[in-house]
Amino acid sequence: MKFLATLAAALLLTVSAFAQNNSYQLGDKVADFTLQGVGNTKVSLSDFANSKTVVLVFTNNTCPYAKLYENRLVTLSSAYASKGVQFIFVNPGVGLGEGSETLEDMAAKNYRFPYLADEGQKVSSRFGATKTPEVFVLHNTGDSFILKYKGAVDDNPQVENGVKNPYLKNVIDEVLANRAVTIADKRATGCLIRKY
Repeated sequence: MKFLATLAAALLLTVSAFAQNNSYQLGDKVADFTLQGVGNTKVSLSDFANSKTVVLVFTNNTCPYAKLYENRLVTLSSAYASKGVQFIFVNPGVGLGEGSETLEDMAAKNYRFPYLADEGQKVSSRFGATKTPEVFVLHNTGDSFILKYKGAVDDNPQVENGVKNPYLKNVIDEVLANRAVTIADKRATGCLIRKY
């Protein structure tokens, strides 16, 4: 019995490692993608070729952690919009069974930036997103987007005014200043993305 448990754990780690190897790694060029937005619109990464930086946020409206981070992310989006930073929310769980969100649920949020449905979870899988919320910072080099950061928004999901390390804000500042990113990967705290 103990052998079977060990074998199952090893198999799970192998599958997890394989899935991670298949996803984007820091420094990788990100391929263009197109997702469904609200109001029957289609939005592509290439639509933001004039943005200096794109921040992809895999999130949803049902995860308690996503709800705690929503105001912080909307505030960051507003603060950096005039500096050429484009936020995009991506929902990896739209239409995936009972209790999942719909495009109508997403439209009700009325954000000032795109909120897209990752139906089939192709984009979230390609990025290796495992939690909501989880952020990915893409630097526009002029001819492509390069992955510069993945992970947590900050170090305190529960208490906004208790944040000591605003990882996402710091990374955005470093990328905009063309400086090396000091922390490129910080494990996100959030709800697990159920794979379908």
